[in-house]
This record gives sequence, structure tokens and C-alpha cells, in this order.
Amino acid sequence: MPFPAAQPGGAAVGPMGLRELLLSATAAAEAGGGGDEEVCVVGIFGKTALQLCSEKEALVSTVCDRQVFPLFPEEEDPELADGDPGEEFDLASKDYNHLEAYYSQENRVLYLVLTSICDTSQLLRACGDLAKAESRENRPGGPGPLPHAEAHEFWKHQEKLHCLSLLYLFSVCHILLLVHPTCSFDITYDRVFRALDGLRQKVLPSLKAAIKDCPVGKEWKLNCRPCPPRLLFLFQLNGALKLDPVPSRGQDPCGHLEKPPPKKHSPKRRLQHALEDQIYRIFRKSRVLTNQSINCLFTVPANQAFVYIVAQDGDDPVAMLLEQLRNNCTMRETDSLLAPTLSGPRRYQMMRHGRQQLSFHAESSSSSSSSSGQLVDCTLKEFLWQHVELVLSKKGFDDSVGRNPQPSHFELPTYQKWVATALKLYEVTIDAKDDDPNSLTGELSSKIMSSIKVLESYLDIDTKFSENRCQKALPMAHSAYQSNLPHNYTMTVHKNQLAQALRVYSQHARGPAFHKYAMQLNEDCYKFWSNGHQLCEERSLTDQHCVHKFHLLPKAGEKPEADRNPPVLYHNSRARSTGACNCGRKQAPRDDPFDIKAANYDFYQLLEEKCCGKLEHINFPIFQPSTPDPAPARDESSPAPPEGEIEKLKEKEPQTQGESTGLSLALSLGQSTGSLGTYPPDAQGGGDNAESHGQSGDSKGEKRPSLVDRQASTVEYLPGMLHSNCPKGLLPKFSSWSLVKLGPAKAYNFHTGLDQQGFIPGTNYLMPWDIVIRTRTEDEGDLDTSSWPAPNKAVPGKRSAVVMGRGRRRDDIARAFVGFEYEDARGRRFMCSGPDKVMKVMGGGPKESAIKALNSDMPLYILSSTQGRGLKPHYAQFMRLFVVVPDAPLQITLTPQVQPGPPPCPVFYPEKQEITLPSDGLWVLRFPYAYVTERGPCFPPKESQQLMSYKVLRGILKAITQ
Repeated sequence: MPFPAAQPGGAAVGPMGLRELLLSATAAAEAGGGGDEEVCVVGIFGKTALQLCSEKEALVSTVCDRQVFPLFPEEEDPELADGDPGEEFDLASKDYNHLEAYYSQENRVLYLVLTSICDTSQLLRACGDLAKAESRENRPGGPGPLPHAEAHEFWKHQEKLHCLSLLYLFSVCHILLLVHPTCSFDITYDRVFRALDGLRQKVLPSLKAAIKDCPVGKEWKLNCRPCPPRLLFLFQLNGALKLDPVPSRGQDPCGHLEKPPPKKHSPKRRLQHALEDQIYRIFRKSRVLTNQSINCLFTVPANQAFVYIVAQDGDDPVAMLLEQLRNNCTMRETDSLLAPTLSGPRRYQMMRHGRQQLSFHAESSSSSSSSSGQLVDCTLKEFLWQHVELVLSKKGFDDSVGRNPQPSHFELPTYQKWVATALKLYEVTIDAKDDDPNSLTGELSSKIMSSIKVLESYLDIDTKFSENRCQKALPMAHSAYQSNLPHNYTMTVHKNQLAQALRVYSQHARGPAFHKYAMQLNEDCYKFWSNGHQLCEERSLTDQHCVHKFHLLPKAGEKPEADRNPPVLYHNSRARSTGACNCGRKQAPRDDPFDIKAANYDFYQLLEEKCCGKLEHINFPIFQPSTPDPAPARDESSPAPPEGEIEKLKEKEPQTQGESTGLSLALSLGQSTGSLGTYPPDAQGGGDNAESHGQSGDSKGEKRPSLVDRQASTVEYLPGMLHSNCPKGLLPKFSSWSLVKLGPAKAYNFHTGLDQQGFIPGTNYLMPWDIVIRTRTEDEGDLDTSSWPAPNKAVPGKRSAVVMGRGRRRDDIARAFVGFEYEDARGRRFMCSGPDKVMKVMGGGPKESAIKALNSDMPLYILSSTQGRGLKPHYAQFMRLFVVVPDAPLQITLTPQVQPGPPPCPVFYPEKQEITLPSDGLWVLRFPYAYVTERGPCFPPKESQQLMSYKVLRGILKAITQ
């Protein structure tokens, strides 16, 4: 709204925002309006109580004898206050300080009222915004309570903005009124004024540059204020000091007691004097007030009152309203004569008449005495006007004390000159926080905002104490972290020690800096750990840590270098075990393996040259590359190839059997054409394999596999081992299994058992497995008549008949032998006759049949039969399956399947799922030492885990008679 020029009638303009008033007055001056009258500027700030109407706004209404500010202020629209829901909610950009202005042209006084978070309304708004910030989804920490440090930073930032508004008031006002809702002085104002004084000295060059072209005097430009402002204090009584009611006529006020003599000053005036002495002593002690007023942030009069106590009614709101209604409805004689002529401000005076405890009349003065002998207290308007008149009369304030007082400067500006200067200061201190920093106003504003850090040492005492406390707690936390630490340690030990350090830190650290120094503690501990104390995090396939500090692995053809930083070394856990070769005849020590090739292939290949190299092997199919740089398959299920890919696979079928790279998986398995036999059904108990490899569980019909299932990839290889979750058509570069023939069937002696190293005495026997075969008749043809005798005739030199029972011979029974061998880390070996049952034969061979073990899930790990002295149990692992195949008309099929962990652990099997063992042989199937998938190794069981979850599935052997 535009600011009108001064009118002859002395009309007053309603309150408005200071920014609007300055802009409208500037526009009116450019249009040639008025504004040549000299004005006195009065600033009002302070705190308010929990009341409907602000005491600061009611103060202006009381002094002006009219309702200046509305009784019920307009509330801000919540939708406008919240802003766009999609916008980012930034608490740091919020400013709850608001300056309102009211110019009384009648008295030539301009009132500036500062509303901040010290007022109830703005405090509620700030708390509401904090609640909204906590509920925002896009907050970094998500919805929830704000951290203590973040909330503390918000409130301290608002205090700094409040100090900037106060700095503006102290730079443009002649008189300042500090309003406080109680009758006791708030000692925190001493800290605020010292902070303001330091901030003013810091930003004084920027303020001088801002007003250097303003139409004001030289002293104003030099000191950036019209005069050292005089600070007055207004306190609310709030029932702390109550006066007894005056007794009525005929009533003895004290009964039989003697009435004390009246004092010269009333209790309220005595309280004012006590507060003046207290405030003056405090400010002099802290050097906020000095002898020379020109060097002070503000002054207080030496010979005038600068404290006023506003008395209020009783605490009972209902009684107060009834008394107000009674006084307003009761017309006095003077009021009845003036009633027809009441209008305008007089109407407000009549409404206030009932609340005036001691009304001030023109003929009375502060020195007049009441009938009781006490001096009558002055009103608020008289208290303020004695200071305003010094300004309007251009006398100024002479508040310097001491032997050689220096006069302070004073200037009474015209309204337009004051507006021009106040607008410049408003732009650089309050309004131009987001202006272009390249402009003069933006540059000065940025300098002022950067200088606001000087307030932290005065205002943010909590953070200063918290930082000192947290800094003292950091060394104790560091000591707790480094206590009982080895030279090198893993991430788990680092986290445990860090948690202990944080517990020690939390016992001693306090305040808003807690989180900041906790993060510093985290960083310091991490730097200590990573600076030469970091242990290699790699675990072996037996779940043992590498003992080297953080190092790199040697590349192909590179030698280990322990002196490099970081060193180049192979993994080593310093754990050694004893293992046997593929056939089991030779034992050798082995290092703890860290990769699958070293565990299941390299160790056995070294022993192969010394022991098993000349034995007959059944090799498993492996990856045959067709490109010089094959790639490992990705860890995802392979989709079915399109029809075009099938045609390409058909074209790639081998033309000659000599091309090893073109051999299909079906040919290598011996299952392609009719001459090589039909494609076998799925193994018994291998339902998972049947589903993953496209085989049917129905064994009645013959089914040839499709080209896609039979063709192995020659471009991608399987990085781990073959198991039920692998993609179809992929093979590893090496086999983790081994199948070796130790000799003919007669190489095994039933009475003495196996003659190999490492077996515990009495556990080296194989269990008998009696297989029923049908006797051939003369009508049945035989493909090879030279190799099979006629019915009911014995074979020369062959003892195929088995002694059954008490020496009775039966020609329809063939006896095979089966042994489940377990081996522990110390090289001790033993056979098991059933789940969790270690074989123990005293002599003469085992009596128990192998049928029970073959029809059960055998454990992959079992407690070793000889435990050590320690508390940690030693486990033995299922490593070999011994099978003696007799020279009889039967076919024994080997289908090993291992599940090395609880579900959903996959089932492992060799690259050839069904292996037909030739007759008349002692065969050894060596199982993998470690089981690894694409996602990592399957570690051995812990003490608390069930051993039966680690198992070799039943149905490992099947016998088919011919």
C-alpha cells in the first residue's frame, strides 16, 4: 500500500511490513510527495508470553491511545506456508524474523516492532516446520525424528538471523524498548548484546559502504547510526508483586495491630529501582556499558528511569473479564457528559478505562503525592515520552560518564532521509541474502553473512562445550579401539573394536557435536586399520582366513614379491592337512586351498605322477575351447536358444570322430545312437537333476535328447563346479572328480581288507553286497558263446558262486563289495557301515551288508573317530567310494550326488551323471575336496549346524542284471 504524505490533520497510517513501508515511501518521494518532517524512531523487541495478543503490539496501542494492531492477527495460509509439495523442504532457508512499522504522524514517532522466534506465534511456526521436515519422505535420513545436531543447528541459525535483525534495529533507531514477560532480568541478554557488539564492529566497513551515498550527516555515515541508541526495559508484573486492596470506610485494615508507616515509594517503583541497579551493574561488569557512550552498542540514562514495570490484573481470566465488562457498562459522571461526543481514539480510551489501575491525568505529575503519602507511578506513555521529547527537541542523549566524558553524535533526520538510509541497510542486512553476489548489494550482503560466524563464540555455547567435551573423549575412544589388537586384523575385528570405541566415546561425549566427532572417530579408526594393519579378507575353502596383510595376487608368470607395497603374495592360511591321492594308496601333506582348482585338481595331479598315473581311468568330459580366448559363463539361467541357433548347432555336428573339439556331449557320454545304447533315464533320487537337465523320470520309454541338451558349449565354460543350478550345456575346464581302477576284482581280499596308508585298524574293510542274478537257460541266446559256459556247468578257474549260509552254494547270487571312506585333516581314514556308524571289524571280514548304507543318505561330514585334546571337534569328510564289481552277468551303474549344505544348497554331481562300471574291477571314485558354486564356496559345517544337512544322496549305486 502506498505511503501517503503528511496531512494537516495529523492522521496516522495503519501498520505494515517494514519493507513495504520503505518501498512505498521511496516511491512517494520520487513522485514528489511529502516526508519533510523530522521523526523519532522507536524500536521494540524482546520476548512474549503465552497470550493471545503480543505485548509488543499492545504496547504501541497503549502509547498511541488507539487500537493500532488487530487483536486477532491474520494467520498465514497453511498451503502457502508449506509451498509446493514437490519442492524440497529446506529448513536452512526459513527466516522467522519479521519487522512491522507504524508511523504516528501526529506525534512524529515511527515504531518498528520485531517479531521473531522469541514470540509465541513464530515459535509455533518454527516447531510446525520442524515437524513437517521430520515427516518428509525425501529427507536424507528418511521420515523420522531429526538428529540432535541438525535440530540444534536449526535453532542456532535462527538465533543468528535474529541477531542480524537486532543489528538493523540498533543501526536505525533512536530509542529501543526491550520487552520481557516477567519482572526478572534475563541474563542471556548480556551474551546477546556482547555478540551484537562484536558483530557490529566486524561488519561496520560493509555498512559504511552501503550508506556512503545516503543524504545523512557525516557522523551518521561514520558510525552507521543516527546516535548511540538509548535502551529502555519494560517488564511484565505477572502477579509476582501484588498490592493489597484499599480497605473500605469503617474497616480496620490491620485489626488490633498497629498500622506501619507508609513508605515514600510504592513497591512497584522500588522494584524498578532495584532492576535498574542490577542491570547497570551487570552491563558494566561485562563492559557492554563503558564511560564513553560513543563506543557502546547502546546507552542507558544516568539520571532518568530506564526500567518500567507494566502492571496487570489478576491471574483469574474469568474475574478479569467480568470486571472489564462491569467497568465498561458503568458510566461515570464525566463519561456520561462526554458520551455523545465519543468517537475515534476516544472510543478505544473508554474501552481501556476499566483496565487502568492508576490513570494518569494532565494535572498530575510523577512528583505528586497520593493521599497516603506515596508518589504516584507514572504511566507508560509518560515514561516513554520523556525520552522521545529529548529526541524531538534535538537535545540528544548525553549518557557518557566519568571525568572526561566525550559528547556523542546525534542526528534527527527527516522522514525521507531516514527512509533512504534505512532502505540501504535493510537491503544489505536482511533482504539481500539471496542477491547476485557480483552486485554491490550482494557483495556487501555476502560479507555480512560470512561475518556472522563471529556470533558462534557468543551464542553457541552448547556447541562450544560439546566440542571440547567430545575432543577430550576422542583419545579415550582411540585407546579403546587399539587395545588388545593384533598387528593385522580383519574387517570383523575392526568393526568389533570400533563398536567398543563408540561405546567408550558415548559414555563421555555429549551435546550437538556428538555425531560430528563420532564420524571423525569412525574415519580415524578406518585410517589406522587401512594403514598397514589390514589383514587379507580372503577365506580358504575350509573357512580359514589368509594370514598375510592386505596384498595382491601374482599375475600369470609373475613371481611373489613380499617387499612391494602392497605385497604380491599367494594366499596362505598356515593350515596344513594330510590327504590321499585319487586311488588312496599314497598320502601327502597339502596346504589349505583358496581356489577350486588347487583343491580338487592340482593337488591330485601332483600325486598322479607318483602313484596313479599308470592306472586305468574313466575320464569325465570337460570344456573343449574352439576360440583362443573363451569366456566364463555369467551367473544366470541360460534361456532356450532360438530356432536359428538350433540349425547352426546341427551344421556344427562332427563329421569325423577324430575331431575332439566337435565331439558332442552325447557322444562323449556314449549315449548318442543305437549302437552306443539308448539315452538313459534320470538317476534314482536325482529329481533335481532331471528337472534342470531336461531328462524325464520315466524309465519305461526310450528318449533321445535334443541337440540343444546334448551339445556342449565351446565358447563359454563353467567357472565353478557342475551342480543342479548350472546353466545347460556348460562344462568346467577341469573335473573335480576322479574314477580310477585299482585292479581286478580279486585284488580285494575280503579277509584282510584294503592295504592302504592311513586307515584306522579294523576300519579298512568293504561291505558285501549280494546281487541276485537269473540263471541263463539253453533256449536263451548269447552274444558271446565263447565267454559264457553252458547252463549248470561250472566255469573253470572261476569262483563266481558265493558261499551262502552254512556252506550252501547258489549260482544265482553275485557278490560285490562297497566301501564308504571318510578322511579327516590329519590323514586318518576309516570306513562307515551306515549313517553315523564307523566300521569296526575284529577279524574275518565284516558281517554287515551294504544294502542299508546304499538305501540311506550318507553324511558328507562325520565326527572323526579319534578326537584331539582340544574342545573343537574334528570332522572327517566323505572322500572315496570303493566298489568291487564281480565278473558276473550284471551291470553296476554309478550315480553320485552330493548336497554339501542345507537347502537351498544345490546338488553336485560329476560331468557324467551315470557311469557304468566295467565288470571284474576294483574301482575308486574320489569325491571333491571342496564344493564351490558361482556365488562362493560351500563351507564345512560349524559346531551348531546339523551334520545330516550335508549328505551324499541315496541311490549312488544301481545293479542291473543282463
